[in-house]
Amino acid sequence: MKKLSHYDAAGRAAMVDVSEKTPSKRQASASGFVAMSREVLKALPRNPKGNPLEVARMAGIMAAKRTSELIPMCHPVPITHIDVTTELCENGVAIASTVTTTAATGVEMEALVAVSIAALTVYDMCKALDKGIEIREVVLQHKSGGKSGEYSRPGNSSGRKRAQK
Repeated sequence: MKKLSHYDAAGRAAMVDVSEKTPSKRQASASGFVAMSREVLKALPRNPKGNPLEVARMAGIMAAKRTSELIPMCHPVPITHIDVTTELCENGVAIASTVTTTAATGVEMEALVAVSIAALTVYDMCKALDKGIEIREVVLQHKSGGKSGEYSRPGNSSGRKRAQK
């Protein structure tokens, strides 16, 4: 049976010791969705703060690099690549991230933090138009490498509708 790894024998929160792990290529991808009204979507190109999708993309990249400062038991990881994408959909903005390292521990949290902060940035840049914008479905989509091996999220139950081109 699997057990939680961030606790010591006394039940106290503890950082996992990865000093004996072999560094290897590890990659993780995450996604999320920011649901918003069509009125807010139409206003995106005219946002006085700048292009919300590009600002969100940059925020996601910056956040991934600082994950260990935000999540107490995360190791500082040398990230070799980060990709954050934003896609306008009919009912909101789809956000995805992929993070790669060649370290002794994985980058799932970095991928999830990138998506989360990118989504919060979209909200921040659009909240003047609608405080009811929703951040939804922040999930790990895939991870590879490391002792636990490969993981791929089964199915996709998102309510996204691609924007008509």
